[in-house]
Order: sequence, then structure tokens, then C-alpha cells
Amino acid sequence: MLLLDAITLFLAGVLSGAVNAVAGGGTFLAFGALTLVGVAPITANATSSVAQLPGYVTSTLAYWSDITRMWRGALLLCLASAAGALAGALILLSLDNPSFRAMVPWLLIAATVLFAAGPRLKPKPRPDAGAHAGSRIGALIQFTASIYGGFFGAGMGVMMLATLGLTENGDYHKLNALKNMLSIVIAAVAILVFVSGGVVAWPQAAAMVPGVALGGYGGVWLARRVPQPILRGFVIAVGLLLALYYFVRG
Repeated sequence: MLLLDAITLFLAGVLSGAVNAVAGGGTFLAFGALTLVGVAPITANATSSVAQLPGYVTSTLAYWSDITRMWRGALLLCLASAAGALAGALILLSLDNPSFRAMVPWLLIAATVLFAAGPRLKPKPRPDAGAHAGSRIGALIQFTASIYGGFFGAGMGVMMLATLGLTENGDYHKLNALKNMLSIVIAAVAILVFVSGGVVAWPQAAAMVPGVALGGYGGVWLARRVPQPILRGFVIAVGLLLALYYFVRG
């Protein structure tokens, strides 16, 4: 890996970590940077999952007090997430790079549209409702969302926040805490599959992970100075440009 590539990936990690902390959607940036430095699409997707995992962990720790009040009920959703992520990751490994490359622009467009609709999909605050998790219908829907997450991580968080708002009890912050915890499960299972399949680019992941951690920490500073609509617009533009790039490149 060239020094310039390492610097590019580190800076992309900083930016993706910050965007995830403030508005979500940083996976677009991580995946795009990896492909632009020459990493094959399937490997880029797997490596991006590795790079984003520390951010999911720190976000969950920030919500630890909420997690401790509903972790027992969340176990069913964790099991559904693990099963769905396993299925999605195995489906990804069953494809070759040309087949996955053909799907990438459509996946990017779908994820970009989902991300753009994110504010409309956020559950309405229900401050009087107690934290609750683990309904059967919720587990079934979470299993479906986790298949997507194990296959292609971009847009996963927005999707889960919307579905959890429909099936589980609790205010926005409690649902967001649950989403962060389930993201760890999905990413961890997918990473185990990707590692066993030998599709993770470890040097590139090593260059990106410190940047993601730094960006996630600095995201709080960024949130106080940059309006979220500007950041969301930037992420949407990146998603559409990446989709156009893959449509043109073929």
C-alpha cells in the first residue's frame, strides 16, 4: 500500500467517523475511499465493516445507562441480528467481484435514498413510554434488516432506527441506543464471516481505524459548529457521485 493511499484512507476514516457521530452515513465515505485506492468491491465492503466497528462500540458505550435497562429484552433482537448478518455476509461471499460490482450502484442509490429520507423515518419521541425491546414481530423485521446489514452496511443504521421505531417501545434516544448495540452484533458476525473468507484488506483497515476513532471523538466538536443539513447534503452528494462512478465504470 502506497503512503498516499494510507493518508487518504486515514483522512477518509476521520471524515467517516465524524459524519457517523453527527448525522450517520459515514460508511459511504469509507467504502468509496477504499474502492478509489484500488480495493475490490467485496473486499472494500468487508474492510469498511472492520473499520466502522470501533465507532459502533463507542456509540453504544455512550448509551450504556439506557442499554442496562433493556438488555434482557434485547437479547432476542441480538439473536435475530446475528442470524440475519450471517445470512447476508454469506450471500456476499457467494458472489464474485464482477457480480457484486454490478449491484453496487443500485445498492448505493437505495442507501442514499434511505439516508436522505432519514429525518422523515425517525420515530416520533414518546417520552412517557418506557424502554422495551424483544417483540416477536420486531425480531422478524430485525432479522430482515440484518440481512441487508451483513450484505452491505451503508444505510443500515437509518433502516434499523426506522424499523425499531415501528416495532419497539421507548423514546428516540432509547431506540438509538438499541440500534447502536445491534449494529455491533451485525458488524461482528459479518466480520467473522469476512475474515474466515479471507476478504479483509488488513493494511487498509489499519490505516482507516485510527481515523474513524479520531473522527468519532471529534464529531461532538463538529456537531456544535456545522449544521446537520450541510453534513447530510454532503453525504447524499457523495453517495450519488459514487453511484454515478460505478454506473459509468461498469
